[in-house]
Amino acid sequence: MRRRPLSLVQDDLVDYEKAMERMTDLVGQRQRDERSDTLWLLSHPQVYTVGRRTPEQHLPDPAHGIPVVSTGRGGQLTYHGPGQLVGYLVVKLGEDEGIVDYVREVELRLVAALAALGVPAERRDTPPGSELLTGVWTTETGRKIVSIGMRQSRGVTSHGFALNVDGDLTPWGWAVACGMPDVDMTSMGREAPAAAAMDRVRAAVAEAFEAS
Repeated sequence: MRRRPLSLVQDDLVDYEKAMERMTDLVGQRQRDERSDTLWLLSHPQVYTVGRRTPEQHLPDPAHGIPVVSTGRGGQLTYHGPGQLVGYLVVKLGEDEGIVDYVREVELRLVAALAALGVPAERRDTPPGSELLTGVWTTETGRKIVSIGMRQSRGVTSHGFALNVDGDLTPWGWAVACGMPDVDMTSMGREAPAAAAMDRVRAAVAEAFEAS
């Protein structure tokens, strides 16, 4: 991986739609070279977000009371909630890079962060004709611990990843996550409870992304 130091911005709980407004501003600033590449770490109140290819039958029952928001990123349905670490990446890609290349880099950096926290993990290649296996999976149990959905506009990335640290996993079961009905979503609290301290996880992720 190339060296790619990022500026680090940190917040706690931020409403999803307000975060999208701010991310749009950050992307515009980066496109105009008014700021450096940025990693924004935060969490969201409960919300499902859906990509452009999400089938209606994958959506949750509205009776659960969790809002569903359409978004411009790639990927399908994902869930956000307290206890999850979200990272938005506003990065200007090189002329020789595409969004798929960068997503692979994001996967590998998160694998490194999880390794530093004592959670062996891996990225997966997608077999031909299968639903995209973008994200990070635990090596020992084969569960999905990180979701990734990104886009690129005028050479700058937006959106990013969601790492399940120690939040309630129940809402994942109320919808079809990532377009995969059989996916088993997990968290650090489930896999390695001793490592599931949010401050420690934030520090490891920031280090893996060369962010300060």
